[in-house]
Amino acid sequence: MRRLEGKVAIVTGTSPNIGGTLAMGMAAEGARIVCTDLSAEVCGDCAEKIVAAGSDAVAVPGDVTESGHADEAVESALSRWGRVDVLVNNAVFFDQRGIESMDYDAYLRQLQVILGGAFLFTRAAARAMVSSGRGGSIVNVLSTAAFQGQPGNIGYATGKSGLLNFTRSAAMEYAAHGIRVNGFTPTATAPTDPAAIAQMNDLIDRPQEYRMNFAAQLPMSRLPSPADYVGAVVFLASDDAAMITGTNITVDGGATAKYWPWQPHGTAGDL
Repeated sequence: MRRLEGKVAIVTGTSPNIGGTLAMGMAAEGARIVCTDLSAEVCGDCAEKIVAAGSDAVAVPGDVTESGHADEAVESALSRWGRVDVLVNNAVFFDQRGIESMDYDAYLRQLQVILGGAFLFTRAAARAMVSSGRGGSIVNVLSTAAFQGQPGNIGYATGKSGLLNFTRSAAMEYAAHGIRVNGFTPTATAPTDPAAIAQMNDLIDRPQEYRMNFAAQLPMSRLPSPADYVGAVVFLASDDAAMITGTNITVDGGATAKYWPWQPHGTAGDL
């Protein structure tokens, strides 16, 4: 039997990179999916791919920072399938700037999407889970940037680190209702979608104050792809993780476990 058979999941930010891959991976394990995204085209495409693969999905476009959108996504799940079992808070946008180069409104907007979106969707989904009496699972997509000081990416790093303790606090609030809240931590990811590949190449080629060499620093031989993340999220969403809450699963090729001076690949300096 598939691990998510009969469950209904809401996934925010279902672009072809991480969010869309997680949605399709959960659908392959039996879940019916509400795909959300700011872009109607993006979440519609994700839902169409899921249906074409033989599963069931619906697209609900909207802005995660609006409470009405969260309520609409939950209501769509309830009216179509009568339940909400899983929420994956993945919605994010990238605005890679530092304190001196980022204006305050842009900083707040990034926090609103990462933290505000998680707050609104968690509240809406948890209310449905509590009403059902069946419990549920909420998975917040974090980042290795939540655990380390990344220069030149202040809004993203701050938002993801805030989401770490949001996860712990929400887990404690909902534990009595059988609702598990956990984090999932990916890292720099090798995209597979052409648009995401182009975006990544642009980011690499663009002149930056703080240069990053992800491949040289990763202990394992390659960056993870979005598909490498599916198993961990399916596990957290499934009944196999029935006693796991308030914690985090990291899939980063050893990046955050590595002793900081060691450079696994490329040219290493002397001691």
